[in-house]
Amino acid sequence: MIPIVLSVAGSDPSGGAGIQADLKTFSALGAYGTAALTALTAQNTRGVSGVLPVPGEFVADQLTALFDDLDVRAVKTGMLGGPDVVDAVVGTVRRYGVRHVVVDPVMVATSGDRLVSDETVAAIRERLLPVASVITPNLPEAATLLGIDKVTPERMAEAGAALLELGPAAVVVKGGHDDGPEAVDVLVDADGVHELREPRIATKNTHGTGCTFASAIAVGLAFDVPLPQAVADAKRYLTDALRAADSLDVGGGHGPVHHFHAAWNTPPAQPHPQPR
Repeated sequence: MIPIVLSVAGSDPSGGAGIQADLKTFSALGAYGTAALTALTAQNTRGVSGVLPVPGEFVADQLTALFDDLDVRAVKTGMLGGPDVVDAVVGTVRRYGVRHVVVDPVMVATSGDRLVSDETVAAIRERLLPVASVITPNLPEAATLLGIDKVTPERMAEAGAALLELGPAAVVVKGGHDDGPEAVDVLVDADGVHELREPRIATKNTHGTGCTFASAIAVGLAFDVPLPQAVADAKRYLTDALRAADSLDVGGGHGPVHHFHAAWNTPPAQPHPQPR
């Protein structure tokens, strides 16, 4: 049977990140995607201009409706908004015995601005991480979870080990904020430290990379792929989606990755016609 995977995250009306990116990733990789919304946003490829949070009680209602009816094999979380939403997710995971939980701790914008309150960070750290199969912070998010100023690429393994002490079964510290010729992520689990390397793709179309990566891991786990392989497969899928991203022409800012690069016969990118 096709496994069912659930995204608990905010909506991106431009289609590049959030719930929309998650559902595209689930579909591209052969899973049936479902979603519980935590926030509506007004955003495009240039940035976010507004956020309308969904109350935790209604997030819990969405989750109950899904789990009372569907055999959800894996859950991926993204932007959770407030402590009430974190608690709704944790309560659901515990009540229904969810086996696979992938936490993308969306906390810091590309600009470096914090997206969530101190109370929400504490709820994620203290209550959500202990039920996570794997968490996928980037460098600023790893620093926020650890309560330190900065995590450098040279200290990714050390940061991953420290995050592992907070309760998740595994940690992937993402090195996408670095600028070397390779994109290096570090997986830390009970078996030790594993580096994952792929070529760094030169493209400005990077909107939704974190959502896509975590969602791809969730699909692998839903298919009962061992975690290290699920992470490696997800990184390879994301790299290919980045490599094909310039064949899309979506917006004037940081466009989306190409989730359906393997399914669409997309022609090479063409220059915009000049006005006469």
